[in-house]
Amino acid sequence: MSFKYRRLDKNNAAVLLVDHQSGLCNLVQDSTPDDFKNSVLALAAAARYFKLPTILTTSFENGPNGPLVPELKEMFPESPYIARPGQINAWDNDEFLQAVKDTGKKQLIIAGVVTEVCVAFPALSAIEEGYEVFVITDASGTFNKTTREAAWLRMQAAGVQLMTWFGAACELHRDWRNDIEGLGQLFSSHLPSYRNLITSYNALAK
Repeated sequence: MSFKYRRLDKNNAAVLLVDHQSGLCNLVQDSTPDDFKNSVLALAAAARYFKLPTILTTSFENGPNGPLVPELKEMFPESPYIARPGQINAWDNDEFLQAVKDTGKKQLIIAGVVTEVCVAFPALSAIEEGYEVFVITDASGTFNKTTREAAWLRMQAAGVQLMTWFGAACELHRDWRNDIEGLGQLFSSHLPSYRNLITSYNALAK
C-alpha cells in the first residue's frame, strides 16, 4: 500500500484545546511545568497567527479540575468556549460537537490534559467520523511516560498523526517566503535558541 502524505492545510484546519485547566495541569508529569505551559501557549499563538478557528472546552470546571488556564481565555475572547457539565469525552457534548462542525474544517489539531483521556477520546471519535486528526504531543500532558506512550500508540493505531507545535507550525506555513518576520517572531517568542537565530539573521539583514 502506497503512503499518502497528509499535510496540514491552514485553510482546512481547526484547533481544539481540551481541558487545559488549572487543576488538571497539576497532573502533568511527563514534562516540566514550564516546558508544558510554553508549548500550550506556543500552539495557541500559532493558532492565532494562522487564523485557525479555535475551540476551547473544559470538563467539570466547578469541581477539582478547575478553571481554564487564563491565558487561553484571554487569547481567544471570541472563540467558542464550552464548559462541559460532566461529559468526559468532549465529543459527547452536543455543543462542542456542533462548534466543531460549524468550523467547516476537516482537519482537527487537538491538544489537552490528560493525553489518554481528554485528548485520545475526542481524537478517536473524530477519526471515526472521517476527520483527519493531528495531536500536538508537547501541548498535551499526562501522569507519566508510560500512560503517554500507551495513549500515543492507541491513537496512532487509529490513524491519528502525532506532531509537535513547532512541526505543525512549519507544515502550516509551507514556505518561509510567505512571512519571514511573522514566523520568526512566533518561533523566537517560545524557543530561546530560535530567538538567537533570528537575532543573528536580523543583524545580517541590516
